[in-house]
Parts: sequence; structure tokens; C-alpha cells
Amino acid sequence: MPAADLPEWAAAISFGIAGYAVLSVPYFLLVDADPSDFDPRPAVRRAIESGRYDPALIAVVNARHGARDAAERARRIPRDTAITAAALLMLLAPASPESVR
Repeated sequence: MPAADLPEWAAAISFGIAGYAVLSVPYFLLVDADPSDFDPRPAVRRAIESGRYDPALIAVVNARHGARDAAERARRIPRDTAITAAALLMLLAPASPESVR
């Protein structure tokens, strides 16, 4: 059997390190862990209060208002179309003799 060359040794060592890391992640996450350790609210609060995300928050609010306006316009389309169609039909209808006098 031929001897292992350098890439095979590197692959075996990398595989061993990766296996150790995968098996030790749950241990390091859960040992002496409190439920407050998994609460993201303090970190999110600090990030928002720092002001770094103000442009992103403004963009989100503007997008929400834009979506709300678009939905309102889409909801009014049938009503506006019906009003326009009724007005056009009234313009195209022949004048009655009573309205001419």
C-alpha cells in the first residue's frame, strides 16, 4: 500500500477537527446556559440605539407606507373604474327631449 501524501494527511486532520467542532458545539452552547443568554432583545436594542441602522429602519417604514398606499389604491380601482364608466356612459347617452327645453 502506498504511503499517504500531504493532501490526504491534511484532509484527515481537517476531518478530525471538523468532527470535534461539530460534536462540541452543543456542549459549549448549553453548558451553564441561562435562558437570558439566548434573548436577542438587549443586543438588538443596543444596535438600534447606536443609530447605525437608522437609514435601514427609515427605509423599512417608508416601504411599509408605500405598500399600504399601493394596497389602498388597488382596493379603490374597481370603484374608480365604475365611476369613470358611468360618467362616460352618461356623456354618450342621447339627450332626452326634456333636457333640451
